[in-house]
Amino acid sequence: MAEFTEHPAPPRFDEQRFGERIRELRTARGLSLRELAARLEISASALSQIERGKMRPSVTRLYQIMGELNVPMAAAFGPQTSEPAAPDAYTTPMGEAPGPRWDPDADADVGSVAVTRRSEAAALELGHGVRYRRLTPGPVPGMNYFESVYPPGSYSSQNAEYVRHRGHEIGNVVSGVLTVDVGFDTYELHPGDSITYPSTTPHRISNQGAKDAVAIWLNLD
Repeated sequence: MAEFTEHPAPPRFDEQRFGERIRELRTARGLSLRELAARLEISASALSQIERGKMRPSVTRLYQIMGELNVPMAAAFGPQTSEPAAPDAYTTPMGEAPGPRWDPDADADVGSVAVTRRSEAAALELGHGVRYRRLTPGPVPGMNYFESVYPPGSYSSQNAEYVRHRGHEIGNVVSGVLTVDVGFDTYELHPGDSITYPSTTPHRISNQGAKDAVAIWLNLD
């Protein structure tokens, strides 16, 4: 039986590989850099920096990118299954280990048992230092399940703006305090508090406290 440490460290976030993944998903859908940037209402230069690993998008910007590419949020994290990547648009150059990819046929594995150890869980570090860790070991259609860590002073959006996207969100605060603005209302969530709201309502998430805020999020498409 394999041995595991009690609290193994999560894998290191690879900024360059993350940017490459965004570019692979974009080109697989036949979108030019300028076309996707125009849909996102950002400059082609900004999108290029994201794809080259030079700039980290905010949480909400990443949602917008995934939405325009019509792929689940989990596509930004890593493979949906533990099977080796086939030689297609989502593999890395020859000689390297297969990189994270989104498999549109992964739903075929729904119903099977999947386990992901903490040291294997795919993670992202986004704008403002916000960290997201995927909690779904296998594909679950229409659902994304994450752990998020918001450092003090951080926001889910680049300039603290309100955003909206498709889906529905359910969050539960594990530690620290999160401030969630939904429409014209503000909610301060403490450990054990939960919130749910339609993602189509303008919203933003922030940490106004003095220590990291950790929460679990369930996003339904």
